[in-house]
Amino acid sequence: MAVPKKKKSKSKRNMRKSYWKKTAALQAQKALSLGKSVLTGRSEGFVYPSDEDEDDDE
Repeated sequence: MAVPKKKKSKSKRNMRKSYWKKTAALQAQKALSLGKSVLTGRSEGFVYPSDEDEDDDE
């Protein structure tokens, strides 16, 4: 027969939620930092096509 699963405690649920939110916040912070560095032109670890390269090809 089917037996109901044991109920998870609220504290375990809150721990899972907080971990998920923490990782999402960290990724958002990294994305914002990368965006700012690209806009200022000081990014070194991120390669993207510039307008000058497109003009040379044509």
